[in-house]
Amino acid sequence: MYTLQIEHAIKDFGMWKTAFDRDPVNRAAAGVTAHRISRPVDDPHYVVVELDFEQRPEAEALLAHLKATVWNSAAASPALQGAPKTRILAADS
Repeated sequence: MYTLQIEHAIKDFGMWKTAFDRDPVNRAAAGVTAHRISRPVDDPHYVVVELDFEQRPEAEALLAHLKATVWNSAAASPALQGAPKTRILAADS
């Protein structure tokens, strides 16, 4: 299993969550098998998103799509502040 981990500052969680729920990348079609949203207990203007995949190329492709289209669009990511921090993690068995 591979996880695309995304961290970023946001303006407003409600606005961000509404945009996330619209699913502009069609997570299921992109190979996402599960996702988690977390926020630091001391920073309501920051989110950590983890998207799970079976295959690494699926995670890499979705990350490329996010960078090329979603994060450059104010309509698709209205609450985003600054550049997201990302990494792809591999689960150890």
